[in-house]
Amino acid sequence: MFKIGDRIVYPMHGAGVIEQIEEKEILGEKRKYYVMRMPIGDMKVMIPVDNIEEIGIREIIDDNDMEKVVTILKGDKTKMPQNWNRRYRMNMEKIKSGDIFEIASVVRNLMLRDAEKGLSTGERKMLNSAKQMLISEIVLVADTDQEETEKLIDEAVNFV
Repeated sequence: MFKIGDRIVYPMHGAGVIEQIEEKEILGEKRKYYVMRMPIGDMKVMIPVDNIEEIGIREIIDDNDMEKVVTILKGDKTKMPQNWNRRYRMNMEKIKSGDIFEIASVVRNLMLRDAEKGLSTGERKMLNSAKQMLISEIVLVADTDQEETEKLIDEAVNFV
């Protein structure tokens, strides 16, 4: 069980800080919810406390894992299917996993592919959302702002 002030990751949404734990009645059912504030876009999300396991909520990474993320971003593009549909599905699975290392590899691969050949509209949207998820967690880990974090990612993938 998490507590107020904990920094967590909500897969497919990004990282944030638990500001409150409140009980709400929705559709006649009373449940406890974590109220999480996201650093990017100042959005608030309510997460049912009793569903955190199946949703895949986890704590944010530590400094050692942060170094591993940067190493992944600096790495070479991994082999991806040529068929955009297969590539899209494979990348979506990695993003849905909520695993920051998988998300970092998707961001790196799509950024490198974009520089080489360009991206389809769907893959561009995927890159933007994966990058936002990555940024939201790095902002909390490294205690930086969105701009600095985006620069760190671009530099790691050699886009500066």
